Amino acid sequence: MPEKSESGCILLDVLMPGANGPATRERLERIGSALPVGANPVVDRRTKIIGRLEEQKRLLGDPNYMRTLRTSETKDGKRVPVEKQQRVLPWWRSVPNGTYAFFVRAGYKPVELDKGKTAVAVPSLDKLPGVIDTLITAVRNGELDQQLAEASKQARPKKSRKAA
Repeated sequence: MPEKSESGCILLDVLMPGANGPATRERLERIGSALPVGANPVVDRRTKIIGRLEEQKRLLGDPNYMRTLRTSETKDGKRVPVEKQQRVLPWWRSVPNGTYAFFVRAGYKPVELDKGKTAVAVPSLDKLPGVIDTLITAVRNGELDQQLAEASKQARPKKSRKAA
């Protein structure tokens, strides 16, 4: 069982090539690329939704805003990092009475904020950044944890049983 550091990250022994040629053993604490042991799915959901809400604010300011994804492709037998652009769809819709409805989405479905209610009524697009800031604060304070947990359960694909 690997040791844990004070920050909760796993401490690993990694072989590093030495300056003189032979490999030397160095003890490294993996911080950026590894999650702490016992990562909290509630915090992960909050972080993801807050990031998506921030994207909605950027999209409101710039209708051509695109999300940048980092992936890798194989070229000439080697994996090469590549950045791709992905369009961001707005989470708001205009309503026939002239107002707007703002949805918070988890996966493809809107999150049910209250029993049977999936949208927030916004009188105009000028008020939308304030509504988004209010939602970000509510997510940070954990007020929507229950709703986000329910939405994440619904977002998962159902496992199919194979007939024997």
